[in-house]
Amino acid sequence: MGKKERKEKAEKPLEKMTAKELREMALSIPEIVGVHGMNKEELLAAVKKARGIEDVVKKKSHASIRDLKKKIRELKAKREEARKNRDRKLVDVLRKRISRLKKMTRRAA
Repeated sequence: MGKKERKEKAEKPLEKMTAKELREMALSIPEIVGVHGMNKEELLAAVKKARGIEDVVKKKSHASIRDLKKKIRELKAKREEARKNRDRKLVDVLRKRISRLKKMTRRAA
């Protein structure tokens, strides 16, 4: 068996595929709808569900990355308001919260 034959038979693990590769795969599966609007996590879950692959649950943070980033944006807006009002103490508190949430997004990724 040559190297080319082995490469064709061995499929890349789903977790290692890019969003573009997952999207192409999902397009070939008729059960999955709205492929172009999905991100990588959603595509991965849909492909696994369609193929009947049970997803191994990892211990992750309670919030998804999208939720964390939404909270960060809200806190940044509040921080700007506090800066305009010259509330130095609130600015420091919000800065620490934003920093903590950023660390959580890095761990969740």
